Amino acid sequence: MKKKVYIPLTVILVLIITVWYFGAEETTETEEIKVPVKFGLFEISVATTGELRAKNSTSIYGAKGLRSIGIWTDIKINELVPEGTIVDSGDFVASLDPTEVKSKLKDLESELEKLGSQFIKTQLDTSLNLRNSRNELVNLQFAMEEREIEVDQSQYEPPATQRQAKINLDKSERAFYQAKENYILKYKKAKAEMQEVSATLDQARRKRDRMVDILESFTIFAPQPGMIIYKRNWRGRKTETGSTVGWDNIVAKLPDLTTMISKTYVNEIDISKVGVNQVVRIGVDAFPDKEYSGRVTAVANIGEQMPSSDAKVFEVMIDIHESDTILRPAMTTKNIIITDIIDSVFYIPLEAIHNNDSITYVFMDQGNRIMKQEVEIGQSNENEIIINKGLDIDDEVYLSIPPGADDLETRPLKK
Repeated sequence: MKKKVYIPLTVILVLIITVWYFGAEETTETEEIKVPVKFGLFEISVATTGELRAKNSTSIYGAKGLRSIGIWTDIKINELVPEGTIVDSGDFVASLDPTEVKSKLKDLESELEKLGSQFIKTQLDTSLNLRNSRNELVNLQFAMEEREIEVDQSQYEPPATQRQAKINLDKSERAFYQAKENYILKYKKAKAEMQEVSATLDQARRKRDRMVDILESFTIFAPQPGMIIYKRNWRGRKTETGSTVGWDNIVAKLPDLTTMISKTYVNEIDISKVGVNQVVRIGVDAFPDKEYSGRVTAVANIGEQMPSSDAKVFEVMIDIHESDTILRPAMTTKNIIITDIIDSVFYIPLEAIHNNDSITYVFMDQGNRIMKQEVEIGQSNENEIIINKGLDIDDEVYLSIPPGADDLETRPLKK
């Protein structure tokens, strides 16, 4: 009869733990990932981030004619409806600070009072002067008639008396006609003075009326239905409540949402690849499942420096072909500008490319071992790169560096 063998429980537990530990260690080893070499069309692109804008819009202007009333400083916006507000024609949009215009209007009202008083004073003075001149003419005419009577009565007097009467008549006539000519000159002068004072008063009144009209235009209303979009200055800052109205006098805009564009910037390294009429794929961050098509319509010739950055960028405008009611100005876009498409080429992921001194290589299997294969690379895009020499359609390459990479054999390109 055979004896039974009893194995202690602790020994069994130790064996189980040992098997589990080494088995787990084997399964946690990193498995190298290989990808096949692709062949076909290779798309070269430049990826940028942009902002949606309406291609066409109606500008809402502030008060016009400020320069004509001597306002040369920028006017502050006291109130502006929130951006995105839907307005109808005639709805309130904004109000401007009237302080400076009201101050000038007050000064002008005081000036008008002075001019009005001056007008009345000039009118009274000229009336009084002309009346005195007319009275003088009447008196001189009476005196002349008296001298005529004296001449008639002296015809029976001695010649000397007749001569004296004639001289007195001549003096009287000359005084009368001189006074008459002076009266005509005084009248013309008085008329000119009145016209000057009246013109100055009328000019001040017209300026006052213009100020009142301009002051009324400090309350701004929508010229047509639409959605309010804030205007941006050359630095990209929005014109909002508390801002000043710029040189173009635009307070806000009503965009035409049926035709949208994406305004983007391309860095100076990639700008040489970008040109007008290139096809663009456009995504909108707010709607990741949506994709739109577009075309480059304008590329800036001169670069600019973005705020808080030393990099130079170039402005690029992209027309969006589709019209979609969900698109809104200021939404962020992801633009893929297709700069070139190359046919019938081999290409692999960028992660598979490695460099060592003067050669470029990939890791790939050769039989039952791994080796370094030297390659000649071509153009690349964001994710992949063209292989001109070194790989074929059936090859597979490693995406990561395998263990012991420094000791692996390197196979050079075939000459």
